[in-house]
Amino acid sequence: MSDALRSAAALQDLEGLVPEWLSVPDAAERLGVDVVRVRSMLKDRQLLALRRGDRQVLSIPSAFVAEGKVLKGLPGLLTLLADAGYNDVESVRWLFTADDSLPGSPVQALAENRGTEVKRRAQALAF
Repeated sequence: MSDALRSAAALQDLEGLVPEWLSVPDAAERLGVDVVRVRSMLKDRQLLALRRGDRQVLSIPSAFVAEGKVLKGLPGLLTLLADAGYNDVESVRWLFTADDSLPGSPVQALAENRGTEVKRRAQALAF
């Protein structure tokens, strides 16, 4: 299977895991910043976005933006996952896949201010 087909299949899997996506302008509006700032946040890995759909629109999981801010603990967690060798698609899949030991998904645990345990799990992935 080619890399392009593998990536398309991986993104399709995410559609069932991630309930809602935001475009960059929508994320900017929710964060109360301009689009340039959101793109800077993406570049600095404070946020993560994937290209989706026929038009390959840059999309951010809406769970990454809460109460006008980037989800607490997300930037550090994205760094941990990258250091563990996870690409962007794998990181989003890991964040949204339910883990019975948490309980819930890592992104739910972050939203519920249970980030310490999520970070421990992410650190363990690197070994």
